[in-house]
Amino acid sequence: MYETNVLIVGAGPTGLTLALDLARRGTRFRLIEAANTPFEGSRGKGIQPRSLEIFDSLGVIDAILAAGAPYPKFRTHLGPFSLRAGSLGSAKQPTESVPYPNLWMVPQARTEAILRERLQTLGNDIEFGNRLTTFVQNEHGVEATMSTGEMVRADFMVGADGGHSAVRKTLGLRLEGEAIDEKPTLLADVEVEGLDRRDWHVWPFVKGGPVGLCPLPNTSLFQLTCKANTVEAGIETTVQRLTGYRVQRVAWQSIYKPSVRMVNRYRVGRVFLAGDAAHVHPPAGGQGLNTGVQDAYNLGWKLGHVACGGPDSLLDSYEIERLPIPSAMLGLSKKLHQTRSIKRGDATNQLALNYRTSPLSSGLALGNLHAGDRMPDASLADGSKLFHHFRRGCATELVPPEGPRILIRPDGYIAYIGSAHLTEYAGAPICQIHAARMALS
Repeated sequence: MYETNVLIVGAGPTGLTLALDLARRGTRFRLIEAANTPFEGSRGKGIQPRSLEIFDSLGVIDAILAAGAPYPKFRTHLGPFSLRAGSLGSAKQPTESVPYPNLWMVPQARTEAILRERLQTLGNDIEFGNRLTTFVQNEHGVEATMSTGEMVRADFMVGADGGHSAVRKTLGLRLEGEAIDEKPTLLADVEVEGLDRRDWHVWPFVKGGPVGLCPLPNTSLFQLTCKANTVEAGIETTVQRLTGYRVQRVAWQSIYKPSVRMVNRYRVGRVFLAGDAAHVHPPAGGQGLNTGVQDAYNLGWKLGHVACGGPDSLLDSYEIERLPIPSAMLGLSKKLHQTRSIKRGDATNQLALNYRTSPLSSGLALGNLHAGDRMPDASLADGSKLFHHFRRGCATELVPPEGPRILIRPDGYIAYIGSAHLTEYAGAPICQIHAARMALS
């Protein structure tokens, strides 16, 4: 029987993020994916500022930025007329504390490819076509059976296997919530002849419901969205009939029913859920992929610490910290879907999400910063930036000009503010650095 520290089920953005975080820590893992080939579509195309910071820490930010682009403006078509309006994304300038302030568009398939390439650079592979069939667990570990017949024993298992999660179903957990649209939506990646790629085109009043065509950066494709029931004679015929533009090729398509659902537990014994296996979102607000990435980033360092001898109780904080997050995000996504507002503001960028009530957060306030908050970027005494040091994946003690010490967790959130000088955190050494200046907000 093969033995490892962590078995990750599902190699989408959530599973890949977790694998990357474990790989840079030297934690042993297996990453299996039931599908025979990588995902090919654009589905989760919006990467929020907080996720960009995580991708910086994981060493893939340059590739992510090169693969994407800012969100385009909307062009609304009304018969022979069209009107150019605002964008889902903002156009803020980077600041010292927020280096990635804007929503960034990258087709999901390209994001996953970048994460896979980075994982392979670190010497790890994804096992495509390897499906989890069943598992049992006890106080010592998890024994899983693969579709190949192989048995794997892991200290812990993480279900990152999507909305139809086999891990979640085996645990007996349900996605509780509601469908928020009676009619399914069609999502497709298509080539369209003669359509201006500078704008996101919308036909709001055509028969059957709105049609949208969003140009996907660094491709020849548009992402098509429309009600699935309008496509009676094929995508090509439907798009030409409703918009007047001819579809030359359909590269990928999917039908889904917009829902807001989540589980009531993130951990059962030695098994954890993350990403769509734990919560499903409508695409409005771009929260699904991003919330999953941040689930993984919260869990990764904790699993790594426990694998190196840290206290198992550290893992209890995963559910405590992450369970309230999708609850709030689902409410926001539902509102945005129903109102169809293009105004997003700061509510969706996930920079303000915090763990202030976590048992891992303690100490004083420093300006607007509290234990449990995301740590802003800062300039350091040696001329470097704080976020660059986060790529090492360790806890960091920052000594700012203001005096109190700030202990920053490996995932970039503040654990402690105060005068105590700590040499280790959760059983692992701490890196100490000094800030030349920093914004306390």
